[in-house]
Amino acid sequence: MSARLVLLGPPGAGKGTQAARLAERLQVPAISTGDIFRANIKGGTELGRTVQEYTSRGALVPDSVTNAMVRDRLAQADAAEGFLLDGYPRNTAQVDELERILADLGHPLDRAVEITADPDVVTQRLLRRAELEGREDDTEDVIRHRLDVYAEQTAPISDVYAQRGLLVQVDGIGDVDEVTERLLAAIDAR
Repeated sequence: MSARLVLLGPPGAGKGTQAARLAERLQVPAISTGDIFRANIKGGTELGRTVQEYTSRGALVPDSVTNAMVRDRLAQADAAEGFLLDGYPRNTAQVDELERILADLGHPLDRAVEITADPDVVTQRLLRRAELEGREDDTEDVIRHRLDVYAEQTAPISDVYAQRGLLVQVDGIGDVDEVTERLLAAIDAR
């Protein structure tokens, strides 16, 4: 079975932890747009220099640049049999672009997996993490705002994938191993 997946989930839902675990279990690369940005910047690529022009002044990287990086990354040999995308797509235009990229590569998306989590639980989780890691700017108001923004931006993406019959939702609250098993079961059940 191929495993071409998009992973969605609010801040604090354990998406990063689960992306790494799922990628290992499914034997596919976990591809994070943040990691792609950093690798291109570090490698001094043309795309990396373009990204740095935006990030150095605090601007958002335009979709056209992000899409080009994702297209390049998905064309690499290790992603031929599958991948897990984390942090992309972030809007419905990127959903459509991802579909074009995958059509060009001859590999359709298998599933969009959304890790769901109660906002109060993830707020408390993020507040604990902020305390442990000394993130003084991660106040409850800031965290709740980030969750609201995530919900506004992700709801349309989830809706698109649901309409295409690709969306599975999994409760992300609980023991890390239990959540991993829930995710794998949901992926296999589709």
